[in-house]
Amino acid sequence: MFKNAALLEETDRLKKFAYRLTRNQSDADDLVQSTLLRAMEKKHLFKEGTNLYSWISKIMYNMFVSNYRRKTKFEMQYDPEPYLEKQKIDAGQDIKMEIQEVDNAMDNLSDDHRNILVMICVKGMSYADVSEKLEIPVGTVRSRLSRARDNLQQELDTTIKQEKFIPSTPEHHYRAAA
Repeated sequence: MFKNAALLEETDRLKKFAYRLTRNQSDADDLVQSTLLRAMEKKHLFKEGTNLYSWISKIMYNMFVSNYRRKTKFEMQYDPEPYLEKQKIDAGQDIKMEIQEVDNAMDNLSDDHRNILVMICVKGMSYADVSEKLEIPVGTVRSRLSRARDNLQQELDTTIKQEKFIPSTPEHHYRAAA
């Protein structure tokens, strides 16, 4: 059996070894603490006349390997991140279609309405800045913006109605019945 003072003398070397194993100071400190505790619990197994550091470092290494195996088997195996990445569905196509619809609707607006929408809604300019840039009163900016938004909404509603309308032909009825 060894004395606890002899165990404490080996602490600095154990810290260096633990850091080499874990490559992380916090994990190394935890490993040293666990190792010292295990060594004190099992000190009756230590054979007098053998190298104390070798015995403790072997305990540390075994604990590190056991923890590593446990992490790779359980924590990595049941980590939901890779599973969720495989299940992820890219919504890019829907968004691109909506952007294209808005872009087409914007093309059908007058230049005044398109410019007002871009300056205020896209660029985030204030009514006063737009008024100054276009050299028109702030009230005119507000009324144009209101009309531009209404016209854009009408264009988008028209596009949606046209997409939902599918002409009915005898071929469609025949295929549906088959």
